[in-house]
Amino acid sequence: MGVLGNSSGFSDMLKKHLLLALLLSFLLTFSLSEVIFEERFEDGWQSRWVKSDWKRSEGKAGSFKHTAGKWAGDPDDKGIQTSTDARHFALSAKIPEFSNKNRTLVLQYSIKFEQEIECGGGYIKLLSGFVNQKKFGGDTPYSVMFGPDLCGTQTKKLHVIVSYQGQNYPIKKDLQCETDKLTHFYTFILRPDASYSVLIDNRERESGSMYSDWDILPPRKIKDTKAKKPADWDDREYIEDPNDVKPEGYDSIPAEIPDPKAKEPDNWDEEEDGIWKPPKIPNPAYKGPWRRKKIKNPNYKGKWKNQWIDNPEFEDDPDLYVLKPIKYVGIEVWQVKAGAVYDNILICDDPEYAKQVVEEVFAHRESEKEAFEEAEKVRKAREEEEAQRAREEGERRRRERGHDRRYRDRERYRDRYRKHHRRDYLDDYHDEL
Repeated sequence: MGVLGNSSGFSDMLKKHLLLALLLSFLLTFSLSEVIFEERFEDGWQSRWVKSDWKRSEGKAGSFKHTAGKWAGDPDDKGIQTSTDARHFALSAKIPEFSNKNRTLVLQYSIKFEQEIECGGGYIKLLSGFVNQKKFGGDTPYSVMFGPDLCGTQTKKLHVIVSYQGQNYPIKKDLQCETDKLTHFYTFILRPDASYSVLIDNRERESGSMYSDWDILPPRKIKDTKAKKPADWDDREYIEDPNDVKPEGYDSIPAEIPDPKAKEPDNWDEEEDGIWKPPKIPNPAYKGPWRRKKIKNPNYKGKWKNQWIDNPEFEDDPDLYVLKPIKYVGIEVWQVKAGAVYDNILICDDPEYAKQVVEEVFAHRESEKEAFEEAEKVRKAREEEEAQRAREEGERRRRERGHDRRYRDRERYRDRYRKHHRRDYLDDYHDEL
C-alpha cells in the first residue's frame, strides 16, 4: 500500500538504477578497450624506432626526416618522410606483445604522397616472433602487410596480406588506393568472427570474410559436378503457342510486287526493248515465313544450375583470424621517388577510437587543402618561369646560329669576290704584256 501510494518515488528510484546500470556498462566497455600502440611522431620518436641497416652496405638504404611536409593542415603535426630517391626504407618499433584472439584488431595509419610517385610502396607491417630490428628488411616474415602500392598509371593497389601457418595470403579482391597528394587514413579491422572491413578516411571501402576473400581454407561449399539435369526439367522460358494457326493464304503472299507508281518510259520501244515490266519493290503485306507466336512456358523451372554441396575437403579453423602474437610494427618500402609522409600509426581493439583519431586530424583538412593549392600555384608559377627562361634561351641560341650562318655566308661571298676580282686583274695584266 505504501509503495503503491508513492509511485512517483518508486519511478525516480527505478530511473536512478537504470542510469547507474548504463553508466557501469559504458565504463566496462571503455575499460575493456585497449590502445596497444599509438605513434604521432612527436619529439623523441627516435627512441621508440630502430632504423635498419638493411641495404646500407649496398648504398641503397634511405632515411626518414621528421617533418610535416611541404603542405600541412597543422605545421606542428609532424610525421616521418622518406627522403632520397631510389632507396629502400626500413625501420621498426617494438610494441607490447598482444594477441587478437577473441578480440578485434584495428590497424590504422595515415600517409601523404607529396611526390609524383613513379613506383613505390606506402604500406605498413605487423611482425611476430623475434625480429632483429637492425636487420629488418623485405625478407623479414610478417603477420600483416597493409597499405597502398603504386607503380605507373596501372598499379594503384591497396594491399591486405595476412600470414597463416607461415604462408602469406593476399586478399582476392581488387582494392584501389588514393593517388592524390593529400593525407589519407587507411584502416584495417579484423574481428573474432573472421569478418573484416577496410576503410579509407573513415569510409568503408570493402568488407567481407576471411573465409571467402582469401584463399586460405578450401571453400565451405562447392558445386555438385556429378549432378545432372533431370530429364523432366524444362528450362525453356518461352515456347511456341500451340493454339496459334497460320492465316489462310499466308504462303501465297509474294515477297515483292510490281511498283504501282512506276511508268513506262516514253522512249521505250517494244520491238527493240521487249515488253516493258514495272520494277519490283518489297511487298508491305509480306511478313516473312510464318512462325507461331511465343508465349510464357507454364512448365518453366528456370535455368538449370549445379547445386551447392558441402565441400568434403573443407576443415574449419575457428582460429582462422588469429595472428601470431604481434611484437613489432614496421615500415619497409621501396620508392623510386621519395617524399611519402607516414603518421598517426595506431594499433588497438576499438574501431570507434580509431574513427575519432581520423576526425581529430581531419579537423585541419581544409587547411591542408588550402596549403596544397597554394603550393601548387607556386610550383606552376616556378615551372612557367623555368619554361619561359628555356624559351628565351632557345631563341637566343637560334639567333646566334642565324648570325653565325649569315656571317659564314658573307665570308664565303667575299672569298668568291676576291678570287674573281684577282682573276680579272691578272687577265688585264697579261693583255698589257
